[in-house]
Amino acid sequence: MKFLEVENLTTRYQTSKGQIHALDDVNFSLEKGESIGIAGESACGKSTLGLSMIRMIQGGKIVSGKINLDGESVLDLTESDFNQNYRWKKIAMVFQGAMNSLDPVYTIKQQFVEILKQHKYEGDSDKLILKAINSVNLDESVLKKYPHELSGGMKQRIIIAMALLLKPKFVIADEPTTALDVLIQAQIVNLLKKLKKDGMSIMLITHDLAILSEIADKIGIMYGGKMIEFGNSNAIYKNPKHPYTQGLLESIPTLHGGKPKFIKGNPPDLLSPKEGCKFIDRCPEAMEKCKKDPPRFKTDSGYVMCWLYE
Repeated sequence: MKFLEVENLTTRYQTSKGQIHALDDVNFSLEKGESIGIAGESACGKSTLGLSMIRMIQGGKIVSGKINLDGESVLDLTESDFNQNYRWKKIAMVFQGAMNSLDPVYTIKQQFVEILKQHKYEGDSDKLILKAINSVNLDESVLKKYPHELSGGMKQRIIIAMALLLKPKFVIADEPTTALDVLIQAQIVNLLKKLKKDGMSIMLITHDLAILSEIADKIGIMYGGKMIEFGNSNAIYKNPKHPYTQGLLESIPTLHGGKPKFIKGNPPDLLSPKEGCKFIDRCPEAMEKCKKDPPRFKTDSGYVMCWLYE
């Protein structure tokens, strides 16, 4: 049995203009201790995937699919059971825009204590909080401070420490290095690498494919709410199958390469998605068959949703 299995996961947001097809039939799996990187353009469904897995969709709902984590069906649990026994204890999330997630009128320690109260922790709170702070290379003096007294990198590490507080087996990190300078980014990446080495499974959501190459064992490429390619990171980087994945990799500047390329056109409208491949209007390999939804074709380490591999 896999440590994590996501099958046909579909999530919708309800708006005044209609339903947004934010996540559509997503599938992937991980072994224990493996990490996955999720990449793709803005509004492709990356963050919605993370929020769906921790059951924190606001303004929408999971309409179908399965999430099995460590032998338990996450979506079949009641909200009370999931909150008390799974959220933050077995699965936690570092949210996008984490630096703005701290309450400005409470000290850092008060915010850690609030998490422990919420989850009815009965052990030595001070010892647990100190251990979490030290795990992200911060001194205990930060516990007495307010968020405005900390730098952006320190606040980001505080948020990561909060996610690690109850020792979850699986952590979802949504853009954890956004808006940080390169030195702080390196510190966060090294921290994630250390957590992975210690046996924690991580889902890293980012636009930065270079960071994924350092952390992820597997990579899922998202486009138009679908995971259009999934496989081992080496296979994705060395031999990308989907034209969109190829375009993403060609857009990365290199020291000795030529000019980076860009993908022409705009992302699909998820309010009224057309039938067929979502990438058809931007794809240099588009053909008549692409007007039908492509199934998942097996690759050596995963799958690709593209008619070129029928």
